Amino acid sequence: MKHFKSLSEMALANNMAPPEHPMLALIPITSDIMINNAEFTSDFYMIGLKKVKAGYMLYGRTRFDHQTGSMIFLKPRQIVEMRNLEFEDDGYILFFHEDFLTANALHREIQQYSFFEYETNEALHLAPKEEKIIWNIFYTIEQEYNNNEDEFSREIILAAIHSMLKYAERFYKRQFINRKQMSGKTVTEFHKILQQNINEGFLFENGLPSVADLAERLNVSPRYLTDLLKVETGKTAIALIHIALINEAKNRLRKKDKTVSEIAYDLGFDNMSYFSRLFKKETGMLPSSYKNQFLN
Repeated sequence: MKHFKSLSEMALANNMAPPEHPMLALIPITSDIMINNAEFTSDFYMIGLKKVKAGYMLYGRTRFDHQTGSMIFLKPRQIVEMRNLEFEDDGYILFFHEDFLTANALHREIQQYSFFEYETNEALHLAPKEEKIIWNIFYTIEQEYNNNEDEFSREIILAAIHSMLKYAERFYKRQFINRKQMSGKTVTEFHKILQQNINEGFLFENGLPSVADLAERLNVSPRYLTDLLKVETGKTAIALIHIALINEAKNRLRKKDKTVSEIAYDLGFDNMSYFSRLFKKETGMLPSSYKNQFLN
């Protein structure tokens, strides 16, 4: 698998003009362009705004094609494959090397944007007004990209990228809300699978349920699941898992047939101190104190 360390190396491999900047490439996409690239990884972030007419892109476990959204986000060292991509309308692809962010606040903040870890089928669907906002930000970057670079160019471009990411975060939240019926089904199924794991004794054999395992069962990415649950319930996936486990522990601690440690192990905890800390955090009491209330 090819790994691109520089933008010029990637441009050469794809018969494209070398970028104007060694760490930044803004590529206009037109309807007469076709992109075809075998699996590769890179040291770049990528933000794409486009509508696919034919072909597909693979990253994560799913396909990005004409049925998915118009905006995608990729992070460094993510495996990507592009096959015979053709586009309906004009668009942009923005590549920037991770080192382009060095010594800027965005170097740390970009890690907080969870949509860089979404799957292709979780791409952003822009409403017309939203698309206009993103286009205007691309125009700002394009103007700086094509001008003679000066001491302000990098900071202006980084500010525009930061603005684009903030808008994307807002638009994704709107997308969660607009798809409330679909989101509600995912939340219901999440609770159903989690409770099934608890009721059927899977935790004793497999350990604590992870967000990744539950997301895989639901055919979504872990970060997408966490963000969806946060919008729908106000709590993260891991918080909901903890609440479900402690609620079940409370039910079992009321009975006299098992000790605190046996109940903890049955629920997938192999560390008693962790179970005790989590139980106290959720209830304000140690599990032994809680159980003693029902022994007399």
